[in-house]
Amino acid sequence: MDDSLDQIFVTLKHTVVGLCPECIQPLVSILLSIVPIVAVFPLIFALTTVVERKGLGRIQNRLGPNRVGPFGFLQFAADGIKSLIKEDIVPRAADKLVHFLAPISLVVPVLLLYSVLPYGRNMVPIDLDAGVLFFFALGASTELSLFMAGWSSRNKYSLLGAMRSIAQMVSYEMPLVLSSLSVVMIVGSLSLPKIVEAQMGHTAGIAHWFVFTPWGLAGFLLFLVASLAEANRSPFDLPEAESEIIAGYFVEYSGFKFALFFLGEYLGLFAMAGLGITLFLGGWTAPLACLDFVPSWAWFFLKLFAMIALFIWIRGTVPRLRADQLMGLAWKFMLPMALINLLVAGLWHFMRVAEWPFGVRWVVCGFILVIPYAVFSWVFAAKVGKRTYRYAN
Repeated sequence: MDDSLDQIFVTLKHTVVGLCPECIQPLVSILLSIVPIVAVFPLIFALTTVVERKGLGRIQNRLGPNRVGPFGFLQFAADGIKSLIKEDIVPRAADKLVHFLAPISLVVPVLLLYSVLPYGRNMVPIDLDAGVLFFFALGASTELSLFMAGWSSRNKYSLLGAMRSIAQMVSYEMPLVLSSLSVVMIVGSLSLPKIVEAQMGHTAGIAHWFVFTPWGLAGFLLFLVASLAEANRSPFDLPEAESEIIAGYFVEYSGFKFALFFLGEYLGLFAMAGLGITLFLGGWTAPLACLDFVPSWAWFFLKLFAMIALFIWIRGTVPRLRADQLMGLAWKFMLPMALINLLVAGLWHFMRVAEWPFGVRWVVCGFILVIPYAVFSWVFAAKVGKRTYRYAN
């Protein structure tokens, strides 16, 4: 790997900090870590809104945005200007202070999530020993902002939407955390850079990513589904479904406040994708030894863009769940599967210590996971019943 290209951003930061007076070097170093996060990920959000609308249009055999800018790719600029100049309407009976603070209290913790993600070799803004714990603690704080938005609006539909969102997020946080705990058990650390380092080796040119193990594959799939539910993404977007309760917790928001909720939802999804990449997909490491010449930060963002494409594909192809299906999936299927996956991860570790062959470990652990998966799937499908469609005469 060419270290000059791989470490270009690290070298640039050290150069800029070294040119500043010593008394302000810590402040400049902090700003040079904050500014790229605040600039890059909102830009990815803006571009994603256009790509998603064009992708969904292609899936549904229609045109997406194609008027503003080349091929419609400046549509996000028009949408942003519209949000800035649109009137901010606040209900007369609303708690105006809490109504104002709710979108801010959502965006700020979400932006802080990016401070512990390793974007490349030697490219982690804050290397915390308990980075995973810090991530989940901040992620859980966003539930407060949803309740603030619903309660402060003085609208029964907003409050119902907020309570439904909180119930959904609390339910899916359990399998989300438990699926991540299997990685923490194997690595023996809560530090995200150390989790990436544990996946840096290669066997026959193939990386030691945790997703290539049975417990890692199951954990990644559980993490993926739970992260979609945490971000209110389709097919788990019931709190904002027009057929349910109008627009959920932000039904009384307009203008730039609504845009902040929209921004926070997407940034939270990107942060969850970044954590999943770090835990299961090797972080900034290459999948094959022969591809190590690609800069580490490029691998992280290539994986992030692939995850975003997967989220768009899922939104365009999977129908929305019912409320009872959504809650039942979390408690009756994903939670027991996550607990069984923890046992399989422990078994994998002890079989590795006992020097069992890799193939034998895969077959044994995979079999232990497949059996309860089949049983839980059958029981859950029998209780939920077949989806039926009714059309108006």
